[in-house]
Amino acid sequence: MTQITRLTESDARVHLASLADLLADTVNSGASVGFLRPLDADLARTYWQEVLDAVGKGTRILLIASVDEEIVGSVQLDLCGKQNGGHRAEVQKLIVRSQWRRQGIARELMRAIEREARAAARSLLVLDTEAGSAAVPFYDSLEWNRVGSIPEFALSTDGVPTPNVIYYKIL
Repeated sequence: MTQITRLTESDARVHLASLADLLADTVNSGASVGFLRPLDADLARTYWQEVLDAVGKGTRILLIASVDEEIVGSVQLDLCGKQNGGHRAEVQKLIVRSQWRRQGIARELMRAIEREARAAARSLLVLDTEAGSAAVPFYDSLEWNRVGSIPEFALSTDGVPTPNVIYYKIL
């Protein structure tokens, strides 16, 4: 059974190697989450250290999904710190280890991050994903609203300029 847990900075630091491995598996299996493949282990660790710093400052919420104490997925909520944006947050880096995909883990993580957003008094969530990816029908199924797309927004994991799809959800 999958367990969803919110990590504190100190809890997450214990899992730094597992989080870096999760990110590498995600990127190296083709998911576009801001990195090119093959993902360098040092870059993955540096990324997670930055995330954990934000968790420690209270500007980011980090959830993990685990099965039998193995981290199999994660998602983040970046809380807008602007005075006029205290009602919104950005969902970031919904990732699931390649061998655990299509088992409902991403859906569980999204439900949990929406609960965390409500608890943090956030009523508007935004996110973006790679156009044409499996994430597009996934977010559609969760009743997120498409805003549009930006051509050549980011490079795919293989370095090809790719459009994105921008979503929002009012809670």
